[in-house]
Amino acid sequence: MTEKTAAKAAKVIPAKKPASAGLMKPVQPSKELGAIVGHDPMPRTEVISKVWDHIRKHDLQNPANKREIIADEKLKAVFGQDKATMFEMNKLLSPHLK
Repeated sequence: MTEKTAAKAAKVIPAKKPASAGLMKPVQPSKELGAIVGHDPMPRTEVISKVWDHIRKHDLQNPANKREIIADEKLKAVFGQDKATMFEMNKLLSPHLK
C-alpha cells in the first residue's frame, strides 16, 4: 500500500444525518390548509401529497397546461390567488405550516 492510499484508508467518515429528517418532521397546518389536508400535525411530504389528492379529485389542473393549478375556494384561501404553478405551490404552502 502506498502512503497516499494508506492515508485514504485511515480516514474516518463521520455518520451523516438522514437527508429527509426535516421533511419527516410533523408540521401543523393552518386553519385554511387544514380544510384540505386535515388539522392534525403531519410530515410536509404528506401535506403535499394530500394537496395533490385534492387537486386531482376536483380536477383543478389546467387541461391546456398541466403545470398550472386553478384554485377552487379552499385553495384560494391557501394560495391567496386564483392560479399557481406546481413550482409555486410549495412557496405558497410554507406560510400555512408551522
